[in-house]
Amino acid sequence: MSLLEVKNLKKVYTTRFGGNQVQALKNVNFSVEEGEYVAIMGESGSGKTTLLNILASLDRPTSGEVLLNGKSMNKVREKELAAFRRENLGFVFQDFNLLDTFSLEDNIYLPLVLSGKSHEEMVRRITPLARKLKIQDILKKYPYEVSGGQKQRAAAARALITDPQIVLADEPTGALDSRAAEKMLNLFSQVNREGQTILMVTHSTMAASHAGRVLFIKDGEVFHQIYRGTMRNEEMFASITQALTVLSSGGEQDA
Repeated sequence: MSLLEVKNLKKVYTTRFGGNQVQALKNVNFSVEEGEYVAIMGESGSGKTTLLNILASLDRPTSGEVLLNGKSMNKVREKELAAFRRENLGFVFQDFNLLDTFSLEDNIYLPLVLSGKSHEEMVRRITPLARKLKIQDILKKYPYEVSGGQKQRAAAARALITDPQIVLADEPTGALDSRAAEKMLNLFSQVNREGQTILMVTHSTMAASHAGRVLFIKDGEVFHQIYRGTMRNEEMFASITQALTVLSSGGEQDA
């Protein structure tokens, strides 16, 4: 059984004025195995952000379902969603979503505090994680006192500290310079090699080239996918670039 299964997913929005309907997702089907690193790409308006919001249980599909470890997210009641997300999902956002009035350490601790973990348990978890992410010396600093790359590593620590079943990343390198982005992508690759499942939405070909598989969304459907196989990052980059060219030109590509 796959860790994440997306079945016949459709999402239709009704506009506020006139009652017009916009179909953001038509019929999306794919699965993610435990330990995979999957990137999702597509042009603006292709439906990838809507898809990510549904996977994050921040939005509900019009029809179809998402199963995480065999459990349908559709069946999680509204009042249980926050706890479900906290216990099963880790999030890394483009704009970090750190609280400026909290130190980096307290930002990282936040999901554990909300889960009622003891301080001893929080310290036990953060120590090796901070060392791995090379932020152990800045934990007492506040977000406005550190660089963008350091903020994103703290955000990654917050996502990983709960040992989530899957990390959902939304343009995680979008606010970083090229050097910080490369460090972040190397970190993602490292934690993926250690067994963490990652699903990342990105516009960046460089970011996607680090993934093991890339799904391309077009007009609300999965249009094409690339498996890394034995390809190096440079070869993966070239394959993604070629697929994006076909995607933008409206040509056909076998999935």
